[in-house]
Amino acid sequence: MVVRLCVAVVVGLAFLAPLYWVLVTSTLSSAQVYDFGWSSVVPHVNWSNYARAWSAAPWARYFGNTVLIAVCTVALALLTSLMAGYAFAVLRFRGRGVLFAAVLSVMMVPQTVLLIPDYIIAQYLHLLDTYWIQILPWGASVFGIFLVRQFFLGIPPELFEAAEMDGAGAFRMLFAIGLPMVRPALLVLALNVFMGSWNAFLWPFIMTSSKSVQPIEVGLASFYGAAGTDYTGLCAAVTFTTLPILLVFLALQKQFVTGAFSAAGGVRG
Repeated sequence: MVVRLCVAVVVGLAFLAPLYWVLVTSTLSSAQVYDFGWSSVVPHVNWSNYARAWSAAPWARYFGNTVLIAVCTVALALLTSLMAGYAFAVLRFRGRGVLFAAVLSVMMVPQTVLLIPDYIIAQYLHLLDTYWIQILPWGASVFGIFLVRQFFLGIPPELFEAAEMDGAGAFRMLFAIGLPMVRPALLVLALNVFMGSWNAFLWPFIMTSSKSVQPIEVGLASFYGAAGTDYTGLCAAVTFTTLPILLVFLALQKQFVTGAFSAAGGVRG
């Protein structure tokens, strides 16, 4: 028990160390950043970097864009994963196994390889520099489809057969029987997609050019320039942009852990 506790403390400190370093750096002056003495380890009572960082970019707009994109992406990913997972697990149609294998094969293709063709397609469809280009491509999650399908496979088929004999259609069986039983999987997927959308940088950085539609992570790039990197301003911005997603995770930590264990161990009746 003691060994487990010591290992947990060491691992926890290893994960918290970068966050602590960012917090400390956000309170330093530009000269103190390169001072690796005691003064660079203890936080200072200096919040001027936060005011300067907040005024350096339209953060209110960035926050609004990020929340809108994340919420829409989560809603779309939940809907597509629920319906596709139900189709692949419960419905019987020709070529189901081949089609599911094709869907899984998407996970094997590095996303960076597809950036150029994706950019050309988005340009052809006039989706560049819009909210849609940041929502639609991530509205279907291969991981989500696989996860929801595994949950549906754990549901006794007799439930769906009995509902079908009572005259229930496919959609009624999905939302009346399937949806409540795969809720833990949907919760894990929602948190995963939300955090992924909140932390997205490369895709919106390439696909957008105006601040009116760009998310938070692209806004952080404003602290990089030809004259160098404003580390104190960047760390201050990272702190107040990371805090909301951290609070969301802490608030839903119990549900996330419960859903994760349910996903690993099967379906709770």
